[in-house]
Amino acid sequence: MRAATGIVALLLSCLPAFAEALVFPALNGDAGARTLTVYSSLDMPIARPMIAGFQKANPEIAVRYEELLTSDIYDRIVAETDAGKRTADFAFSSAMDLQIKLANDGYAQQSDLAMSARWPRWANWRNTAYALTFEPAVFVYHRPSFRDAPPPATRGQFVDYLKAQGDKAFGRIATYDIERSGVGFMFLSRDQEQFPDIWSVVRAMGGAGVKLYSTSSAILERIADGRFVLGYNILGSYAADWAAHNPDVGIVLPKDYTIVMSRIGLVPKAANAPDLGRKYLYYFMSGEGQSIMARELQIAAVNPDVSGDNTANSMQASMGAQLRPVPVTPGLMVYLDQVKRTRLIKRWNEALREQ
Repeated sequence: MRAATGIVALLLSCLPAFAEALVFPALNGDAGARTLTVYSSLDMPIARPMIAGFQKANPEIAVRYEELLTSDIYDRIVAETDAGKRTADFAFSSAMDLQIKLANDGYAQQSDLAMSARWPRWANWRNTAYALTFEPAVFVYHRPSFRDAPPPATRGQFVDYLKAQGDKAFGRIATYDIERSGVGFMFLSRDQEQFPDIWSVVRAMGGAGVKLYSTSSAILERIADGRFVLGYNILGSYAADWAAHNPDVGIVLPKDYTIVMSRIGLVPKAANAPDLGRKYLYYFMSGEGQSIMARELQIAAVNPDVSGDNTANSMQASMGAQLRPVPVTPGLMVYLDQVKRTRLIKRWNEALREQ
């Protein structure tokens, strides 16, 4: 027992340094108000409207928000739980595989809420892990570079464009580095399942001198100022936010198929205040919370009662089978197997080098 305790202590001491928490006092002015603790990978500037809405609806609750890397959210919840400590009341992450692993391995608790039965089946795993966003992987392009011709709208057109442009496009396209970006890795793994000829796309990008980045902002910044002309499989929510503020950023939802990922919310098993965690989860699922998300965060709503263009319902009605949402199931954990992960990364690197 003493040895096990020592191992847990070592794990805690070896965890990466965490971002400083930002505390939002209760709106009713009560300095001793109960505090909801959130571990989230959502950038703080984007998260603020949701926190503000939640506190307006619950003025007696303070919020402690910790913005973390997706891997740190997972590691911290596991380490704190295994050490017998309390952890976050709500965890929100774009690492769908790690969130499902938390739920599957017993680090999350069931949350039976008023919306649970009506939540889309693909977006709800055992009332424990909920997909709360609907975010397509898109092509992003520099509008001025496509004044005389439309941008690629399918993967086949993407390859044709790279081959036809030659030196004009060389070094001016970008995508995620799948070794450093969890979202990029997931998009490629889904590409492999949806499109048998995906490796021709990867080879074409390699031949065009593709630049690899771990963040969306690094790619979108270079699209916006014209250094790059195309971005492949970029997270649509971030692209939409950039496009809303920069007219030179254009977005295409691929017409052959569009992968849709989601950020998953859950209440950890060892939450300090699980009732507050469920209250925040419920607000995230509510019509009000989802409307704020669609309107102010530029992220499509999942709630079937929310209307408007920026909703899963609207997108599915207009694009149908073109959209391929990633279902919230234990199948997401396939590529957490290090052998399979290493094999896919090796094939990716070999394909990039082939041309």
